[in-house]
Amino acid sequence: MLGIDVLQADGFAAVRGKRIGLLTHPAGVNRDGVSTIEILRRAPGVKLVALYAVEHGLYNDMPAETPFPDQIDRRTGLPVFSLYNGKTKNFVPTHAQLQGIDALVIDLQDIGTRSYTFTGAMKSAMEACFANGKEVIVLDRPNPLGGMKVDGPSMDAKWMSDVGRFRVPYVHGLTIGELALMARDLKPPGGIDVTNAHRAHGKLTVIPMRGWRRTMLWPDTGLTFVPTSTNIRDFETCEAYPMTGLGCMFGGFSNGIGSEYIFRGLSYPSVKPEIIERDLQALQVEGLAFRRITVPPTKRGQPPSVGFLISIVDRGAWRPTELDFKLMKLTCQLDRKNPFAQLTAAEKRTFLIHVGSTAFFNDLATKGAKIDVDRWLRQWRKQADVFQAQSQKYWLYR
Repeated sequence: MLGIDVLQADGFAAVRGKRIGLLTHPAGVNRDGVSTIEILRRAPGVKLVALYAVEHGLYNDMPAETPFPDQIDRRTGLPVFSLYNGKTKNFVPTHAQLQGIDALVIDLQDIGTRSYTFTGAMKSAMEACFANGKEVIVLDRPNPLGGMKVDGPSMDAKWMSDVGRFRVPYVHGLTIGELALMARDLKPPGGIDVTNAHRAHGKLTVIPMRGWRRTMLWPDTGLTFVPTSTNIRDFETCEAYPMTGLGCMFGGFSNGIGSEYIFRGLSYPSVKPEIIERDLQALQVEGLAFRRITVPPTKRGQPPSVGFLISIVDRGAWRPTELDFKLMKLTCQLDRKNPFAQLTAAEKRTFLIHVGSTAFFNDLATKGAKIDVDRWLRQWRKQADVFQAQSQKYWLYR
């Protein structure tokens, strides 16, 4: 039972008699696929007065990184306040946007990876609500990757941004409700950025799931996966996103094959597939296999696209971010010049706000193909183990 299912089963006690706003998206549905918007609209004793939307919009009809204004929802007639309008910093709702509600309900499906912006939107909404005396109610949802995998570098405080609002490993192993509890307790830069007085009086309620365990991946839940954004359309893409999203930001690799297999496929158009295949196999990434496939062209007269589909063949051995950093080293081997040493200031910032580690970037930019990636991976694994042990105080599930 998802958080919304539990809220409904409990007679909507947490929201009854309150004017509520709802921060959600198309994946905000109950276990039967019914929208949380419709459930709360029909709930007895509950007054849903406003909707709030983040990146991709309320109905996942906006491209990534495309701001949109406040509007009226064509389906319900309710106001939709945009937290991704190009004006509100870090998704923080304004006083005016929160003025008409008593509590903000948050029902967002995260995918378990730090740079996916919905957890940051939740944290920013918490900051604004606490500062404006509004209650926050988080309806918890599964981490599709489960609650046991923690992997990748943590975030240097100076690089925190819309794509990194928590100082956690890149794959964090927490649910969105557990992250909310962490944000409430920690002080900046890891926690919410409010005064101690606001923190003391801020009210957070997390409605936990029933029946979810940390060992469960999304397929184990029996739930239908609703796309969370344009390119995250299924569970397999949730797994692929942390494997290739960082490793294909710069250099010759693309995390897709033609227009297909976004995040799940790798291609390097300027180098013969035979060479890429040899080099990918030589990486010896634990738990992964690569299979060459051909994707037909989308336009007449164009050649087909050739690339490599990534498969997880051993989830026990699989470390979600390992491939990223080995791809960076391989990029330096394949390019004549170290592409990371050539980045502009803006490109360097993009790299750092996603990866999070200044020390790693400096090492990569300096050494290129000679970087000892395995040393960094070992270091991050130790740090991830420490984080996971410390984060257990926020676990709602075992």
